[in-house]
Amino acid sequence: MRIVLLGAPGSGKGTQAKKLMADRNIPHISTGDMLREAVSAGSRFGARAKTIMEAGQLVPDDIMLGIISERLTRPDAADGFILDGFPRTRQQAGDLEELLDQLGAPLDAAVLMDVDFEMLTKRLTGRRTCSLTGKLLNVYFSPQDEIDDCLNAGGELIQREDDNEETIKNRLDVYREQTEPVVSFYEKRSKLKAVDAEGSIDEVYERFSQAL
Repeated sequence: MRIVLLGAPGSGKGTQAKKLMADRNIPHISTGDMLREAVSAGSRFGARAKTIMEAGQLVPDDIMLGIISERLTRPDAADGFILDGFPRTRQQAGDLEELLDQLGAPLDAAVLMDVDFEMLTKRLTGRRTCSLTGKLLNVYFSPQDEIDDCLNAGGELIQREDDNEETIKNRLDVYREQTEPVVSFYEKRSKLKAVDAEGSIDEVYERFSQAL
């Protein structure tokens, strides 16, 4: 099974990918992890990426595609993969399609984790970490007794700097502008499967599995 995961920040892509990875024994390939691995290993494309990153520049698409190609030819991806974080634009989607055709490994599906943007804003701006236990909480969705357990024990609810409302709005605006055309790209190719990503992790995973 070869799939691309699509969805806005906070839509639960990583969480669902880890469950699918465990069930199907196929790798969850995050572009950030893949880039770090390639740089660390000193692969041909990783070495080029390192030079560019050290100069403070963004890694161009052709090098990212090279790194993806290197990763997908490793033995653990022989039976499939879950690609997360790429493509982010329509151009990248077209380039990825060409690469996978060359590798003889076309996508089976592009899965969209579909969540209302108001819900996403609450998921992201409401995230907190208990300073005592490190437990992840949400001021909108976590049971009150879990929040009280942290506070009554003398802990604080810490918010990440980039989880403020203005930053979240900007991230969602970028997603709308750049990534939503990718959804249309796969829809036109009859590859798109949309999953209602609201609800508990297990509820969403059941829908995710059924979609596949």
